[in-house]
Amino acid sequence: MDFIDSIKALSEKVTRLQNSIHTEEATKNAFIMPFIAALGYDVFNPHEVVPEFIADLGIKKGEKVDYCIFKDDKAIIIIECKHWKEDLNVHNSQLHRYFHVTTSKFGILTNGIIYKFYTDLIEPNKMDDKPFWEFNITEITDVAVAELKKYHKSTFDIDKILNAATELKYNREIKKIMLEEMNNPTDAFVRHFAKQIHSGVLTAKVMEQFTGIVKKALNQYVSDLISDRLKSALQNEAKRDFADTVSLTPEKDAVLPEESAESKVVTTELEKEAFYIVRSILRTQFDINRIVYRDAQSYFSVLVDDNNRKPVCRLFLEGIKKSIVVFDENRKETRHELTSLDDIYLYTEQLIATATGYDSKKATT
Repeated sequence: MDFIDSIKALSEKVTRLQNSIHTEEATKNAFIMPFIAALGYDVFNPHEVVPEFIADLGIKKGEKVDYCIFKDDKAIIIIECKHWKEDLNVHNSQLHRYFHVTTSKFGILTNGIIYKFYTDLIEPNKMDDKPFWEFNITEITDVAVAELKKYHKSTFDIDKILNAATELKYNREIKKIMLEEMNNPTDAFVRHFAKQIHSGVLTAKVMEQFTGIVKKALNQYVSDLISDRLKSALQNEAKRDFADTVSLTPEKDAVLPEESAESKVVTTELEKEAFYIVRSILRTQFDINRIVYRDAQSYFSVLVDDNNRKPVCRLFLEGIKKSIVVFDENRKETRHELTSLDDIYLYTEQLIATATGYDSKKATT
């Protein structure tokens, strides 16, 4: 599975299973080991990943960090793990102690959901008190995936990561300051705007008035940005739906009632995970930006070009018995039972042939 799809599939898995995880050990097995594996490291190879890595602290022997990742026989990342319900803010001192007795330049503190990344930007060989970057696996973004890929075994480069770490650290702090200013503007912040607008003396009364105005204006500006982007996204979606509906042939491709009943359709985490698997299969032979899904009340479709006339497969994942429908070159349907989502890989050749076949047919017409 491609890196981005692996991470997004893990995100869906964590969201789906977290309430079933009751111990720290279960958190490691279900969430953190798959995360390490997604970064390209073999969790069962002691030359790459060492669990319970011994990090002796002076006369205190036998101190252990949960995982240490090696590359070229050098420790590069240490990971301290907690149960997913635990607050990580009270645990960074433990990782801090381990950091300076290993050769690792990066430390990760995680509960399987929040990942906090540390290094020694302020003082060499001494871990910073604050992380330079953190993300939530259940709220993963494309930007976070791109940043995370720097830690993948195939692309790991200490110098590049350290250069990016400084920018990430300042970026994080600036965002924090901006959020605080939006909620409770400081006098200096208010004065910056007020002196460019108000021609008179900035008395205490004027400053009090501008404090409320600046706070309201900033929040309204952010709200307008979100509204504009949402409106643009909805308009683009409506245009695609209209164009697709117009192109359908009435005999075979009328829009099903389930697909128009949007309020009744809920895309499950299992369906999203299945979509990422199909995308990972097609990635080697096809432009995955053209692969999308549409959810209906009775089934889940994966399509080429967001077009109902170009189905890759249909998935039925809601009931006890789960299945996949695949298509031949004449769009004849064949249904197969799935014992798990991994069974989708059994139909790799057919899925690729179906997706690429739409372009072949177009080229010959």
